[in-house]
Amino acid sequence: MNPFDGLPYSSRYYKLLQERKRLPVWEAKDVFMESLAGSHFVILSGEAGIGKSSQIPQWCAEYCLSSKYQHGVVVCTQTHKQTAVGLALRVADEMDVNIGHEVGYIIPFENCCINETILRYSTDDMLLQEMMSDPLLEHYAVIIVDETHKRTVSTDVLLGLLKDIVRQRPELKVVIITSPHMSNKLHAYYGDIPLIQVESEEPIECPFEVVYSCMPQENYFLPALRLLFNIHSTREKGDVAIFLSCKKEIDEAYKIIERDISKQHPMLGELVPIPLYPEQTRSFDRPSDMLEQNGKRYKRRVILTTSVGESLLYIENVKFVIDVGMERRNVYNPRIRAESLVMRPISKIQAKMRTQIIDTSRLGKCFRLYSEEFLKKEMPDLSPACVLESNLTRMVLFLKRMDIADMGQCDFIERPAPEALMQALEDLDYLAALDDDGNLSEIGIIMSEFPLDPQMAKALVASCEFDCVHEMLTIAAMVTAPCCFLDPPPSSEEVAYTCRRKFFHPEGDHFTLINIYTAFKQSKMISSTEYEKWCHDNFLNCSALRIADAIRADLLDIMQRIELPISEPAFGTRKNSLNVKRALLSGYFMQIARDVDGLGNYVMLTHKHVTQLHPFSSYHSTRLKPEWVLFHEFTISENNCIRIISEVSPEMFVQLAPQYYFSNLPHSESKELLQEIIDHLKLSTDEVHHVTNKENDKPEKNLNHPNEDKCTIQ
Repeated sequence: MNPFDGLPYSSRYYKLLQERKRLPVWEAKDVFMESLAGSHFVILSGEAGIGKSSQIPQWCAEYCLSSKYQHGVVVCTQTHKQTAVGLALRVADEMDVNIGHEVGYIIPFENCCINETILRYSTDDMLLQEMMSDPLLEHYAVIIVDETHKRTVSTDVLLGLLKDIVRQRPELKVVIITSPHMSNKLHAYYGDIPLIQVESEEPIECPFEVVYSCMPQENYFLPALRLLFNIHSTREKGDVAIFLSCKKEIDEAYKIIERDISKQHPMLGELVPIPLYPEQTRSFDRPSDMLEQNGKRYKRRVILTTSVGESLLYIENVKFVIDVGMERRNVYNPRIRAESLVMRPISKIQAKMRTQIIDTSRLGKCFRLYSEEFLKKEMPDLSPACVLESNLTRMVLFLKRMDIADMGQCDFIERPAPEALMQALEDLDYLAALDDDGNLSEIGIIMSEFPLDPQMAKALVASCEFDCVHEMLTIAAMVTAPCCFLDPPPSSEEVAYTCRRKFFHPEGDHFTLINIYTAFKQSKMISSTEYEKWCHDNFLNCSALRIADAIRADLLDIMQRIELPISEPAFGTRKNSLNVKRALLSGYFMQIARDVDGLGNYVMLTHKHVTQLHPFSSYHSTRLKPEWVLFHEFTISENNCIRIISEVSPEMFVQLAPQYYFSNLPHSESKELLQEIIDHLKLSTDEVHHVTNKENDKPEKNLNHPNEDKCTIQ
């Protein structure tokens, strides 16, 4: 009988059990269980593919079962939501239980668990969110932090906080799963605790071959695609995974493969490009290593991905890996409050992980489009920790909520730069999230309840004051979800623009997003089977709109739970448009730009960087561009575009932005114009006060009837 649900085991359970016992990590089970029982912390290190992410949580669930869950259940954190979902599905299958009951997952805006769930897979940021209502995580007996080598901000914060939680909860067990490159650093960080190192045994009969490039590959993109077509022309069976540097390259590669496959000889079969983005949860369980029956052509899948593909689970039948060895990462600069898109080499551990997705049942090849010398000399052992390169405002808001007032006392594996912490504190002060003592204000406490960037959280809170909650919920959901616009092929660009144009709103892109969401909801109401076709016909991302719908519902639940006032929808009226802009400015007054020449060259107030409008903006193709705009996002890259823009008036900006923020802006022509507006508004206010005072200085007339008593103000 299955001890987790009390039902008889199925025949599939025993089949999967035999496969589990062949995993390299299984040999360490006895040592691990002994260490778990005798220590608060356990570190287990090993290469990818040895079974640690699927087996360790099951053993921890057995440990909790032996104590009848008197201390709690098990949670295992992941850095990517699709990894958490995939692992939960697989482990539920191996444990022979139902997903969403004994085993479940919690990812942003989706909870597939019940109170009785024994084993939960969760993203690291969702576990931190849970700590706000349960600071000591008392629901859990074992906390497993997986993929620590990815070094996300949430993972580093979690690793530090768990040291303090264990001191307050001696019965809690913490298991840290990492790669061999990271194990020594973690062991030094936690001190004298068990370190279990699992060696992976490469099958001698089925090794993979690594082929390096003979010359430095400065332009790797086209050579990678030429190599793909060369592999396809050999007619060797097996799927291909191509690791590119960014999403833009995935989109471009997809278009080229779709365009050029028709030029290939029909006998070679079909290339099926599959783009894999970070926000997707795609299954790769249908093998294609055979000629399809009934005379159909052979199909070879080509998985186009970036660094996110290193965490993919069980991509069956991948025989060839093409690795460009570079990645584009957003690096935040606190001085200018903007991200830069930086191209740099991947780490050695990433290069190794990319070889480990090759199917071990056959001889595979990994083509590295860089030299072996480049691997040894240019690639770092580990990628830099995200806490050193990210905007820390949201993290600092969380730490303030956890009553950790002094950022210098936080126990990080690698301490963030002081200027990054100071900038985060300054931004929270501008947003009125801190009081005079540097602690969270009432507004800051409310902001921390939302799983949003602090600026959007402040705008959502401000919408309660300006009676535009309904509209701001939609905007918050749409900008948090992936981009809803599909990038059309060159032949369909005009058609796509025509489709987008019918959603454009004269007030700006934030209002355009409301139009799109409203139309999407109406299409779902007409027919549940037609809305996907509606999205396709309008060049909209159906998956992104579904995610936005789920996010909006979750944000609405939060507002109702903390009893914030929710106004009735009033979209379309002039007053409502002004109120939406006021709410947006309450959070995004630090993201204002001005068109300095009337040609669409915008200069940002904070650091005087010149930028242009994104092509998807409703203002991009208009002849007259708005002079002052509020933007949602900006990244310093090759095109330097600001995304999601709406027109604002400078008068509204100076009224809603804190005066001490305005005084800290660098000197510029735009600042002089704003100062003139401030002086004019001040002069107008003084004149009103002067007239009022003159009226007050006049002698009072006794308007009371002699026989009436005077009114007494209580």
